[in-house]
Amino acid sequence: MKAQPRGSHYIGGSYAEDTDGRAFESHYPATGEVIARLHAATPALVDKAVAAARAAQPAWAALKGVERGRVLRRAADIIRARNAELSRIETLDTGKAIQETLVADASSAADALEYFGGIAGAITGEHIDLGSDFVYTRREALGVCAGIGAWNYPMQIAAWKAAPALACGNAFVFKPSEMTPLTALLLAEILTEAGLPDGVYNVVQGFGDVGGQLAGHPGIAKVSLTGSVPTGARVMAAAAPLIRPVTMELGGKSPILVFDDADLESAIGGAMLGNFYSTGQICSNGTRVFVQSGLHDRFLERLKARTETIRIGDPLDPETQMGPMVSRAQRDKVMGYVETGKNEGATLVTGGDAVQLQGFEGGNFIQPTVFSGVTDDMTIAREEIFGPVMSVLKFDDESEAIERANSTEFGLAAGVFTADLTRGHRVVARLEAGTTWINTYNLTPVEAPFGGVKRSGIGRENSRAAIEHYTRLKSVYVATGPVDSPY
Repeated sequence: MKAQPRGSHYIGGSYAEDTDGRAFESHYPATGEVIARLHAATPALVDKAVAAARAAQPAWAALKGVERGRVLRRAADIIRARNAELSRIETLDTGKAIQETLVADASSAADALEYFGGIAGAITGEHIDLGSDFVYTRREALGVCAGIGAWNYPMQIAAWKAAPALACGNAFVFKPSEMTPLTALLLAEILTEAGLPDGVYNVVQGFGDVGGQLAGHPGIAKVSLTGSVPTGARVMAAAAPLIRPVTMELGGKSPILVFDDADLESAIGGAMLGNFYSTGQICSNGTRVFVQSGLHDRFLERLKARTETIRIGDPLDPETQMGPMVSRAQRDKVMGYVETGKNEGATLVTGGDAVQLQGFEGGNFIQPTVFSGVTDDMTIAREEIFGPVMSVLKFDDESEAIERANSTEFGLAAGVFTADLTRGHRVVARLEAGTTWINTYNLTPVEAPFGGVKRSGIGRENSRAAIEHYTRLKSVYVATGPVDSPY
């Protein structure tokens, strides 16, 4: 089972290789099998990618927005036509169930390219009437932007960053996670096929040092990161000497508040989506589920029953609902948190074990896990686990729930389940989170801004809000009469 690319990197419109770079492998998480061998970029190769982007960017920016948009929309069409093939490779690289990747990975990348392709011609400034004089503003491309991706949604993240950047007239250099390096290269192929000029979108592989070189490179105008809080701090530090703008989508420990009047099955479904989708490897997951005392026991009973029906197995089987963790190290990390939860006094409701499946003995499978009796000071309620581990906490009244929900360094997402929509709006207004839901969870359409507050990030991805992060605003004052000067 192989998915070997034609080269480790994509620079100037074609694949590139540099065997002087550190060798690394991509493994199929369900079996441990090596599916691709690649090399990390050397500093010279990163310089080459940035140089290619800088050379290509002016002509790309000089095109009319509708012409740039046409390329992005063609790329979206190609992705949709190749969705089955792209989804299979994403499953091999990440271990996510094919029933998920078919609807949530390549297809969401296509959505981003289509959306930003559609508005590329409408990226404009404004006219400000000052009487006889006037001011107009221009939204101008930044230059070459760098993106640094995470391993949980490789193609989606690449497109979420590249689509607005390219729509605005920037060139792009993207570094995927070394754990999931493959589909960013396929996106590069598709953009070239769609007519993107050579050098406008480039991919360099590697580890943290490659990301650091991009963040501190004098030829880069802006950096966008999806990753952990510690990685975000390092990227900001690297970008700071050049006063370079950054946008960051970082970690979370998001709350879901379930009130007594909530629809029970919908609230449970939302909590399960917010903890078990992608085997729990989603930054916005609502891993602290606060349930009001009147509903708490029934919630736990039904949650346990529904969780135990989740089908774990071969990620390429369309009937499988949960695949393995992305790596053995990640599985072991999550199991460590499970043991910590037990040791600190939480009650294990269901799950809690690593799973070995026949024919997939080398896989990184883990049961979906639910803890009850969790208190705010427990490790599993404070730290991001990034695995299928849900903590259920009981609360009595609204003000208590809000205060406890906000008692975290993170602020990426939050959800509220209630039949009282007035309360729903009131509560989300007080929750310290950048992305919130009422009576659903983890839906992230490209039309809506996505991002966090506090240590969960800076800036927004998707929607028209992303345009502000990939352009600079220039004011032009136009005088219509002689200069009135006292000198």
